[in-house]
Amino acid sequence: MSAIRSILAASLVVGATSASAMVDNAALPAPVQVPAGNTMKLWTVGIGEITYACREKADAPGGYAWTFVAPVATLFDKDNKAIGKYYGGPTWESADGSKITGKQQGMAPGGDGNIALQLVKAAPAEGMGAMQGVSFVQRLNTKGGVAPAAACGKANAGAEQQVRYQADYVFYRASM
Repeated sequence: MSAIRSILAASLVVGATSASAMVDNAALPAPVQVPAGNTMKLWTVGIGEITYACREKADAPGGYAWTFVAPVATLFDKDNKAIGKYYGGPTWESADGSKITGKQQGMAPGGDGNIALQLVKAAPAEGMGAMQGVSFVQRLNTKGGVAPAAACGKANAGAEQQVRYQADYVFYRASM
């Protein structure tokens, strides 16, 4: 268990460096660039797990694949303080109780062994607090999180595996 904590602590140190920077949207792949007229509101580092299940492919009966089920992550600020959580929906919930959901607008490769970069358009926030006014969320600097390399077939259909991941979640608001 202490080895896992050490890995998490090292990840947080790496994440904290990026959490204090500004995003250069022009340098990002077009599908994940935030539209003009939005400014950064908050930068967090999410550390958690993505659950995958071994399921039969709907488009290829008799074939099996690891299928995305749901993510869960703790969101940390630049000082490595837990300030919220991220979970299926997608949903980002602040420790103050405010939360947003959203709809994916674009994706771009995150590099070998890493989940994709992502741009999500936020729905209006529920509750007053940190998520109030968020217009878009970017998932950047992804590490890990891809489907398991373990075999998936009829023999282990229904099995689930959690895969560790880390990503920066950058929140934007419409410029005034």
